Amino acid sequence: MNKLIGAAVVGQSGGPTAAINATLAGVIRSAFSRESGECITKLYGMRNGIEGFLDGRIVDLGEIFKNEDGTANEEKLQILSQTPAAALGSCRKKLPDPAQDEAFFDRLIEKFREHDVRYFFYIGGNDSMDTVEKLSRYIAAHDYPMRVVGLPKTIDNDLPGTDHAPGFGCAAKFIASQMQEIVRDCAVYTVPAVTIVEIMGRDAGWLTASAALPRILGGAAPDFVYLPESVFSMQAFFNDIRAAFEKKPNLVIAVSEGIRFANGTYVGEGDQSGVKDVFGHRYLAGTAKTLEDAVKREFGCKVRSVELSLTQRCAAHCASLTDLAESAAAGSAGVQAAILGATGCMIAIVRADEANGYSVSYETSEITHIANKERKVPDEFITERCNNVTDACLEYLLPLIQGEPQIIYNQGLPVHMSI
Repeated sequence: MNKLIGAAVVGQSGGPTAAINATLAGVIRSAFSRESGECITKLYGMRNGIEGFLDGRIVDLGEIFKNEDGTANEEKLQILSQTPAAALGSCRKKLPDPAQDEAFFDRLIEKFREHDVRYFFYIGGNDSMDTVEKLSRYIAAHDYPMRVVGLPKTIDNDLPGTDHAPGFGCAAKFIASQMQEIVRDCAVYTVPAVTIVEIMGRDAGWLTASAALPRILGGAAPDFVYLPESVFSMQAFFNDIRAAFEKKPNLVIAVSEGIRFANGTYVGEGDQSGVKDVFGHRYLAGTAKTLEDAVKREFGCKVRSVELSLTQRCAAHCASLTDLAESAAAGSAGVQAAILGATGCMIAIVRADEANGYSVSYETSEITHIANKERKVPDEFITERCNNVTDACLEYLLPLIQGEPQIIYNQGLPVHMSI
């Protein structure tokens, strides 16, 4: 190992989660540890990701989180970890290709030199790993010693190269809890009715699959679950509802926002703006509303649509202790891996053989195998009729929602912090 001494910078990018600040806390804890102190001289936070860094919006995290003895303040880190959203702010900036815009990266390197930054940590999902990949590629081809490590984050759980993604467990736990409550609420009447719950997930249905978790715990689960991995048929949808109505009057259905017809168009496309972000992704919404109107026309019964929306990713009061712990551990693992020489990689969670119970370890995964790629729900996790998920899928998901963190409250409300 070649010892590299200098400052580190950490940023958060993409959609926030209820666990992304736990990863930041892991970075801070490890950067200020005695094992890291000799190599990492300072730790800066980028406000609004790489976009903010380029504009000079950085904060010295040592001034906020470091004790007099140089270690991290654990009380502050606990409050940071239970704070939802990205404490440093986020962005969705797509970097140019290094081969086509060297001037952009030259400017970025000058910013790094200005603060003697030798370690770059980026917490984010698929698109954020695109930033890690491009920056790593540029650094490898130029004479500036710096190590670049991606730290996984996404409620969608669609990052390849890792068993699951930090942030998913908290969102999955919230969705499963909400679905169980919604199903019980809808079951009190005898009037025929359909409730359609829309869940985030453009191309991967992991979150929507988690809606069925109460089923293997003896709880109240949705009658049907539709994922974007399967082609959606309106006629098959109607047939499912018609068959279910023969057994019970009240139905609850979970649908992914990204379900598509056979021709590739989104089910809710008519209710969407068509606007895309800088990475070419459509802003999705309105799928449940489209289906509500369709069911109303077909059956003439009472129908309502529910969009869980932002609550899925910011419900820190219903967090998974497993997710928070793994998120923090991934942040710490990233710092230690970089100090030992790792670069151009993302920290991956590796699930052990579960014969002796659930456990994970942390490894580095090459960033070129991850950036701009997606990991979808496999076919074997989806039922033959494509209207639900299998028990095997739910057994895979269940460990990720386990445990309740000790949340600090103030007069009935969770305490949050701002940086």
